[in-house]
Amino acid sequence: MEIVVAPTSGPLPVPNFGAPSVETPAIRVVHQAYLDALPVAAAVISPAKRGAQILFSNEHFKRLGISSRRHDRGDVLARVQATDLIRRVLAGVSEGGRFDWRDDGLIDGRHFTVAVAPLGAGAGSGARALVTLIDRTSEVQVGESLRRQILSDPLTGLANRTGFVEGLEVGITDDGPHSFAMVLIDLSRFSRINECVGSLCGDELIITVARRLLSVLRVSDLLGRTGANEFAIAVRITDGPGDVLHVARRVEASLAQPFRLSDFEIKIDCAIGCALTDDGHTENLFRHAQLALKFAKASKRIEVYQPAVLNAARRRFTLETELRRAIERDELTMAYQPLMSLADGKIAGFECLARWDHPDLGSIPPSEFIAVAEDSGLIVPLGRWALDRALKTLAAWDMAAQRELPIYFGVNLSPIQVARDDVATVVASSLRNHCLAGNRLSIELTESVIVGDPERAGKTLEALKCCDAIVAMDDFGTGFSNLASLQKLPIDVLKIDRSFVTGMLDDPDKVAIVRAILSLAQALGMTTTAEGIETAELARRLAALGCTTGQGYLFSRPLDNDDAFVFALNALR
Repeated sequence: MEIVVAPTSGPLPVPNFGAPSVETPAIRVVHQAYLDALPVAAAVISPAKRGAQILFSNEHFKRLGISSRRHDRGDVLARVQATDLIRRVLAGVSEGGRFDWRDDGLIDGRHFTVAVAPLGAGAGSGARALVTLIDRTSEVQVGESLRRQILSDPLTGLANRTGFVEGLEVGITDDGPHSFAMVLIDLSRFSRINECVGSLCGDELIITVARRLLSVLRVSDLLGRTGANEFAIAVRITDGPGDVLHVARRVEASLAQPFRLSDFEIKIDCAIGCALTDDGHTENLFRHAQLALKFAKASKRIEVYQPAVLNAARRRFTLETELRRAIERDELTMAYQPLMSLADGKIAGFECLARWDHPDLGSIPPSEFIAVAEDSGLIVPLGRWALDRALKTLAAWDMAAQRELPIYFGVNLSPIQVARDDVATVVASSLRNHCLAGNRLSIELTESVIVGDPERAGKTLEALKCCDAIVAMDDFGTGFSNLASLQKLPIDVLKIDRSFVTGMLDDPDKVAIVRAILSLAQALGMTTTAEGIETAELARRLAALGCTTGQGYLFSRPLDNDDAFVFALNALR
């Protein structure tokens, strides 16, 4: 049983009957008349050997079925409060008070606000007190119903996120922070199921998944639906941390079986992330489990949160904040690596590479901050900055040399930027702003641009060709581009990935791959650039096979602006 706190009204008026030393029929009539006039259950009580006895009561009170012999039955906590309050009032040391009472055994779970007030100034055997009970059952039931709706998922009847967190907090408070772990389950392709077979089938799938999950959980585990296609399980640890993995594997096995929905048999995949609580904070536990779930989506296996994961996530968040500021404040720099003609050793151009030296974090590798930019959406302003900085530098070199240098700059564009930005318009505008011809710019794209959205890629490349820009496919051979698409797209240069070039002289298979790429490019009327050239022998072999240009440490490492300009002037003499 529990005391249920319910709203109470103001105190009822209590007459002062004095402290009668003699109980007369007239006084009893006055008492009874007063009680009968009250709109709520009320009784007059006096001291007794076992707490208190009922002297008078009205019809409302009698209908409740409470008698002197049964008065001290019911909820223990309510009985203690009532007995203590009544004892103090009848002893003349309290002016009365009230409490909320729920008595399941005595009045079928009804809820009351009980008020006790002294009648007169008597004490001892002559003391009297007025007890009133205001029925709050309807209000409490409505409140409990609303609370259930707020804390539960209407589709499955499981706890929603709010209800799940509340249940978990209660469990952690009762059993300690080290007794729980969390398992998060994300259903893959759920939105596609809704699109293909309709939302009714999607709802049926969610309900079926909930039933399956319940069937493999222990009684002590708590299941909730915390998102549209996300379920959470609070695992009570009894045999050590391995409990959470046992539950996760049972969940994985249960969801691996196909689901029969109407006329369809559907097999779904799920990602599962787990976390152990270490400080009793449920939000931290949720955040850790979500980080593990993110890695599980990528690894396709059950993942358990590790503290290093949180450190990495914090670093990525810090890098995102600092990168945004660096772009806004123009704090990034550009390095330039020469592109050399393998036939005659003359310089053909430079590949422009973004660099970021943070005053506190040090030098941030491009692979790290570009990944952060792509995840956060900063890749669009970063790509625009790189394009503008490269063309601005090339125009400044022309002005410094007092002639148009016969070189071009290569700028890498992310597939995400191509998908989100109007690349062709940006390129045309930047060329126009810096008074440069389009053939002095090479836009380097990876094969994923074509694979992700061939139609959009084709339109973008055609628009770039209208600007007279050179289009190069970077890291060719490492992706999954369609040769038919490659034939149709206006690509000028294939850049052979360094993984095929490095160690090529000692690996016949790599030689065969490079020869095949060169033959393909020649057949399609494209030129080629080999990355990662570190020896003169390798450069000669590539030239003999028909490769057009090359870049690598044999020629030069990436150079800063001034050194690259000097390198260009020396190479053009």
